[in-house]
Amino acid sequence: MHPARPITLYGFKQSGHSHRAELMLRLLGLPFAFQEIDIFKGAQRAESFRRLNPFTSVPVIDDAGTVVADSVAILVYLASRYDPARTWLPTDPATAAQVQRWLSVAQGWLAFGPARARIIQKFGGQYDLAAAHTLAERLFKVLEAELAARPFLVGDRATLADIALYSYTAVAPEGGVALEPYPAIQAWLARVEALPHFEGMPQ
Repeated sequence: MHPARPITLYGFKQSGHSHRAELMLRLLGLPFAFQEIDIFKGAQRAESFRRLNPFTSVPVIDDAGTVVADSVAILVYLASRYDPARTWLPTDPATAAQVQRWLSVAQGWLAFGPARARIIQKFGGQYDLAAAHTLAERLFKVLEAELAARPFLVGDRATLADIALYSYTAVAPEGGVALEPYPAIQAWLARVEALPHFEGMPQ
């Protein structure tokens, strides 16, 4: 199943949230046009973008008039709309709940741990670096244990859970969070990167 015309993705290439949406589009083999929203120049506060997302954050997609804001909402939309086999977002209640658990982790622990540390170290964000590093360490200890037991976060194949957590985990070293202590996480990153049509975040 493909859209009648390319999906427009409004995003910022250095944003892990934006990368999630772009990666999902690529993994599903969907045609899309990327429109850069330079958040460092305040483009997200322009009135034209506010009409798409009043919360003024990227990413946003426009699929033939269906506008979806928020990276996790976009993942759910794309998987529900364009993956009829529901491999990325299974319909089984127990498995779906496990995927949702990790989507919540992506918006919580990951966002306030590794992602925030990267904002501080790479972009000069004014947050508490020690607190971000503490959260990152706690998160990665849990991830390491989970991924030592299975190849992907929810079973034997990739789901939205893996896409939601991949981007900011992969670039965690940019925030001063080393990945060397976590061999299972490193192996998982390699498995995600081996998926057909994968493309990483620009450095």
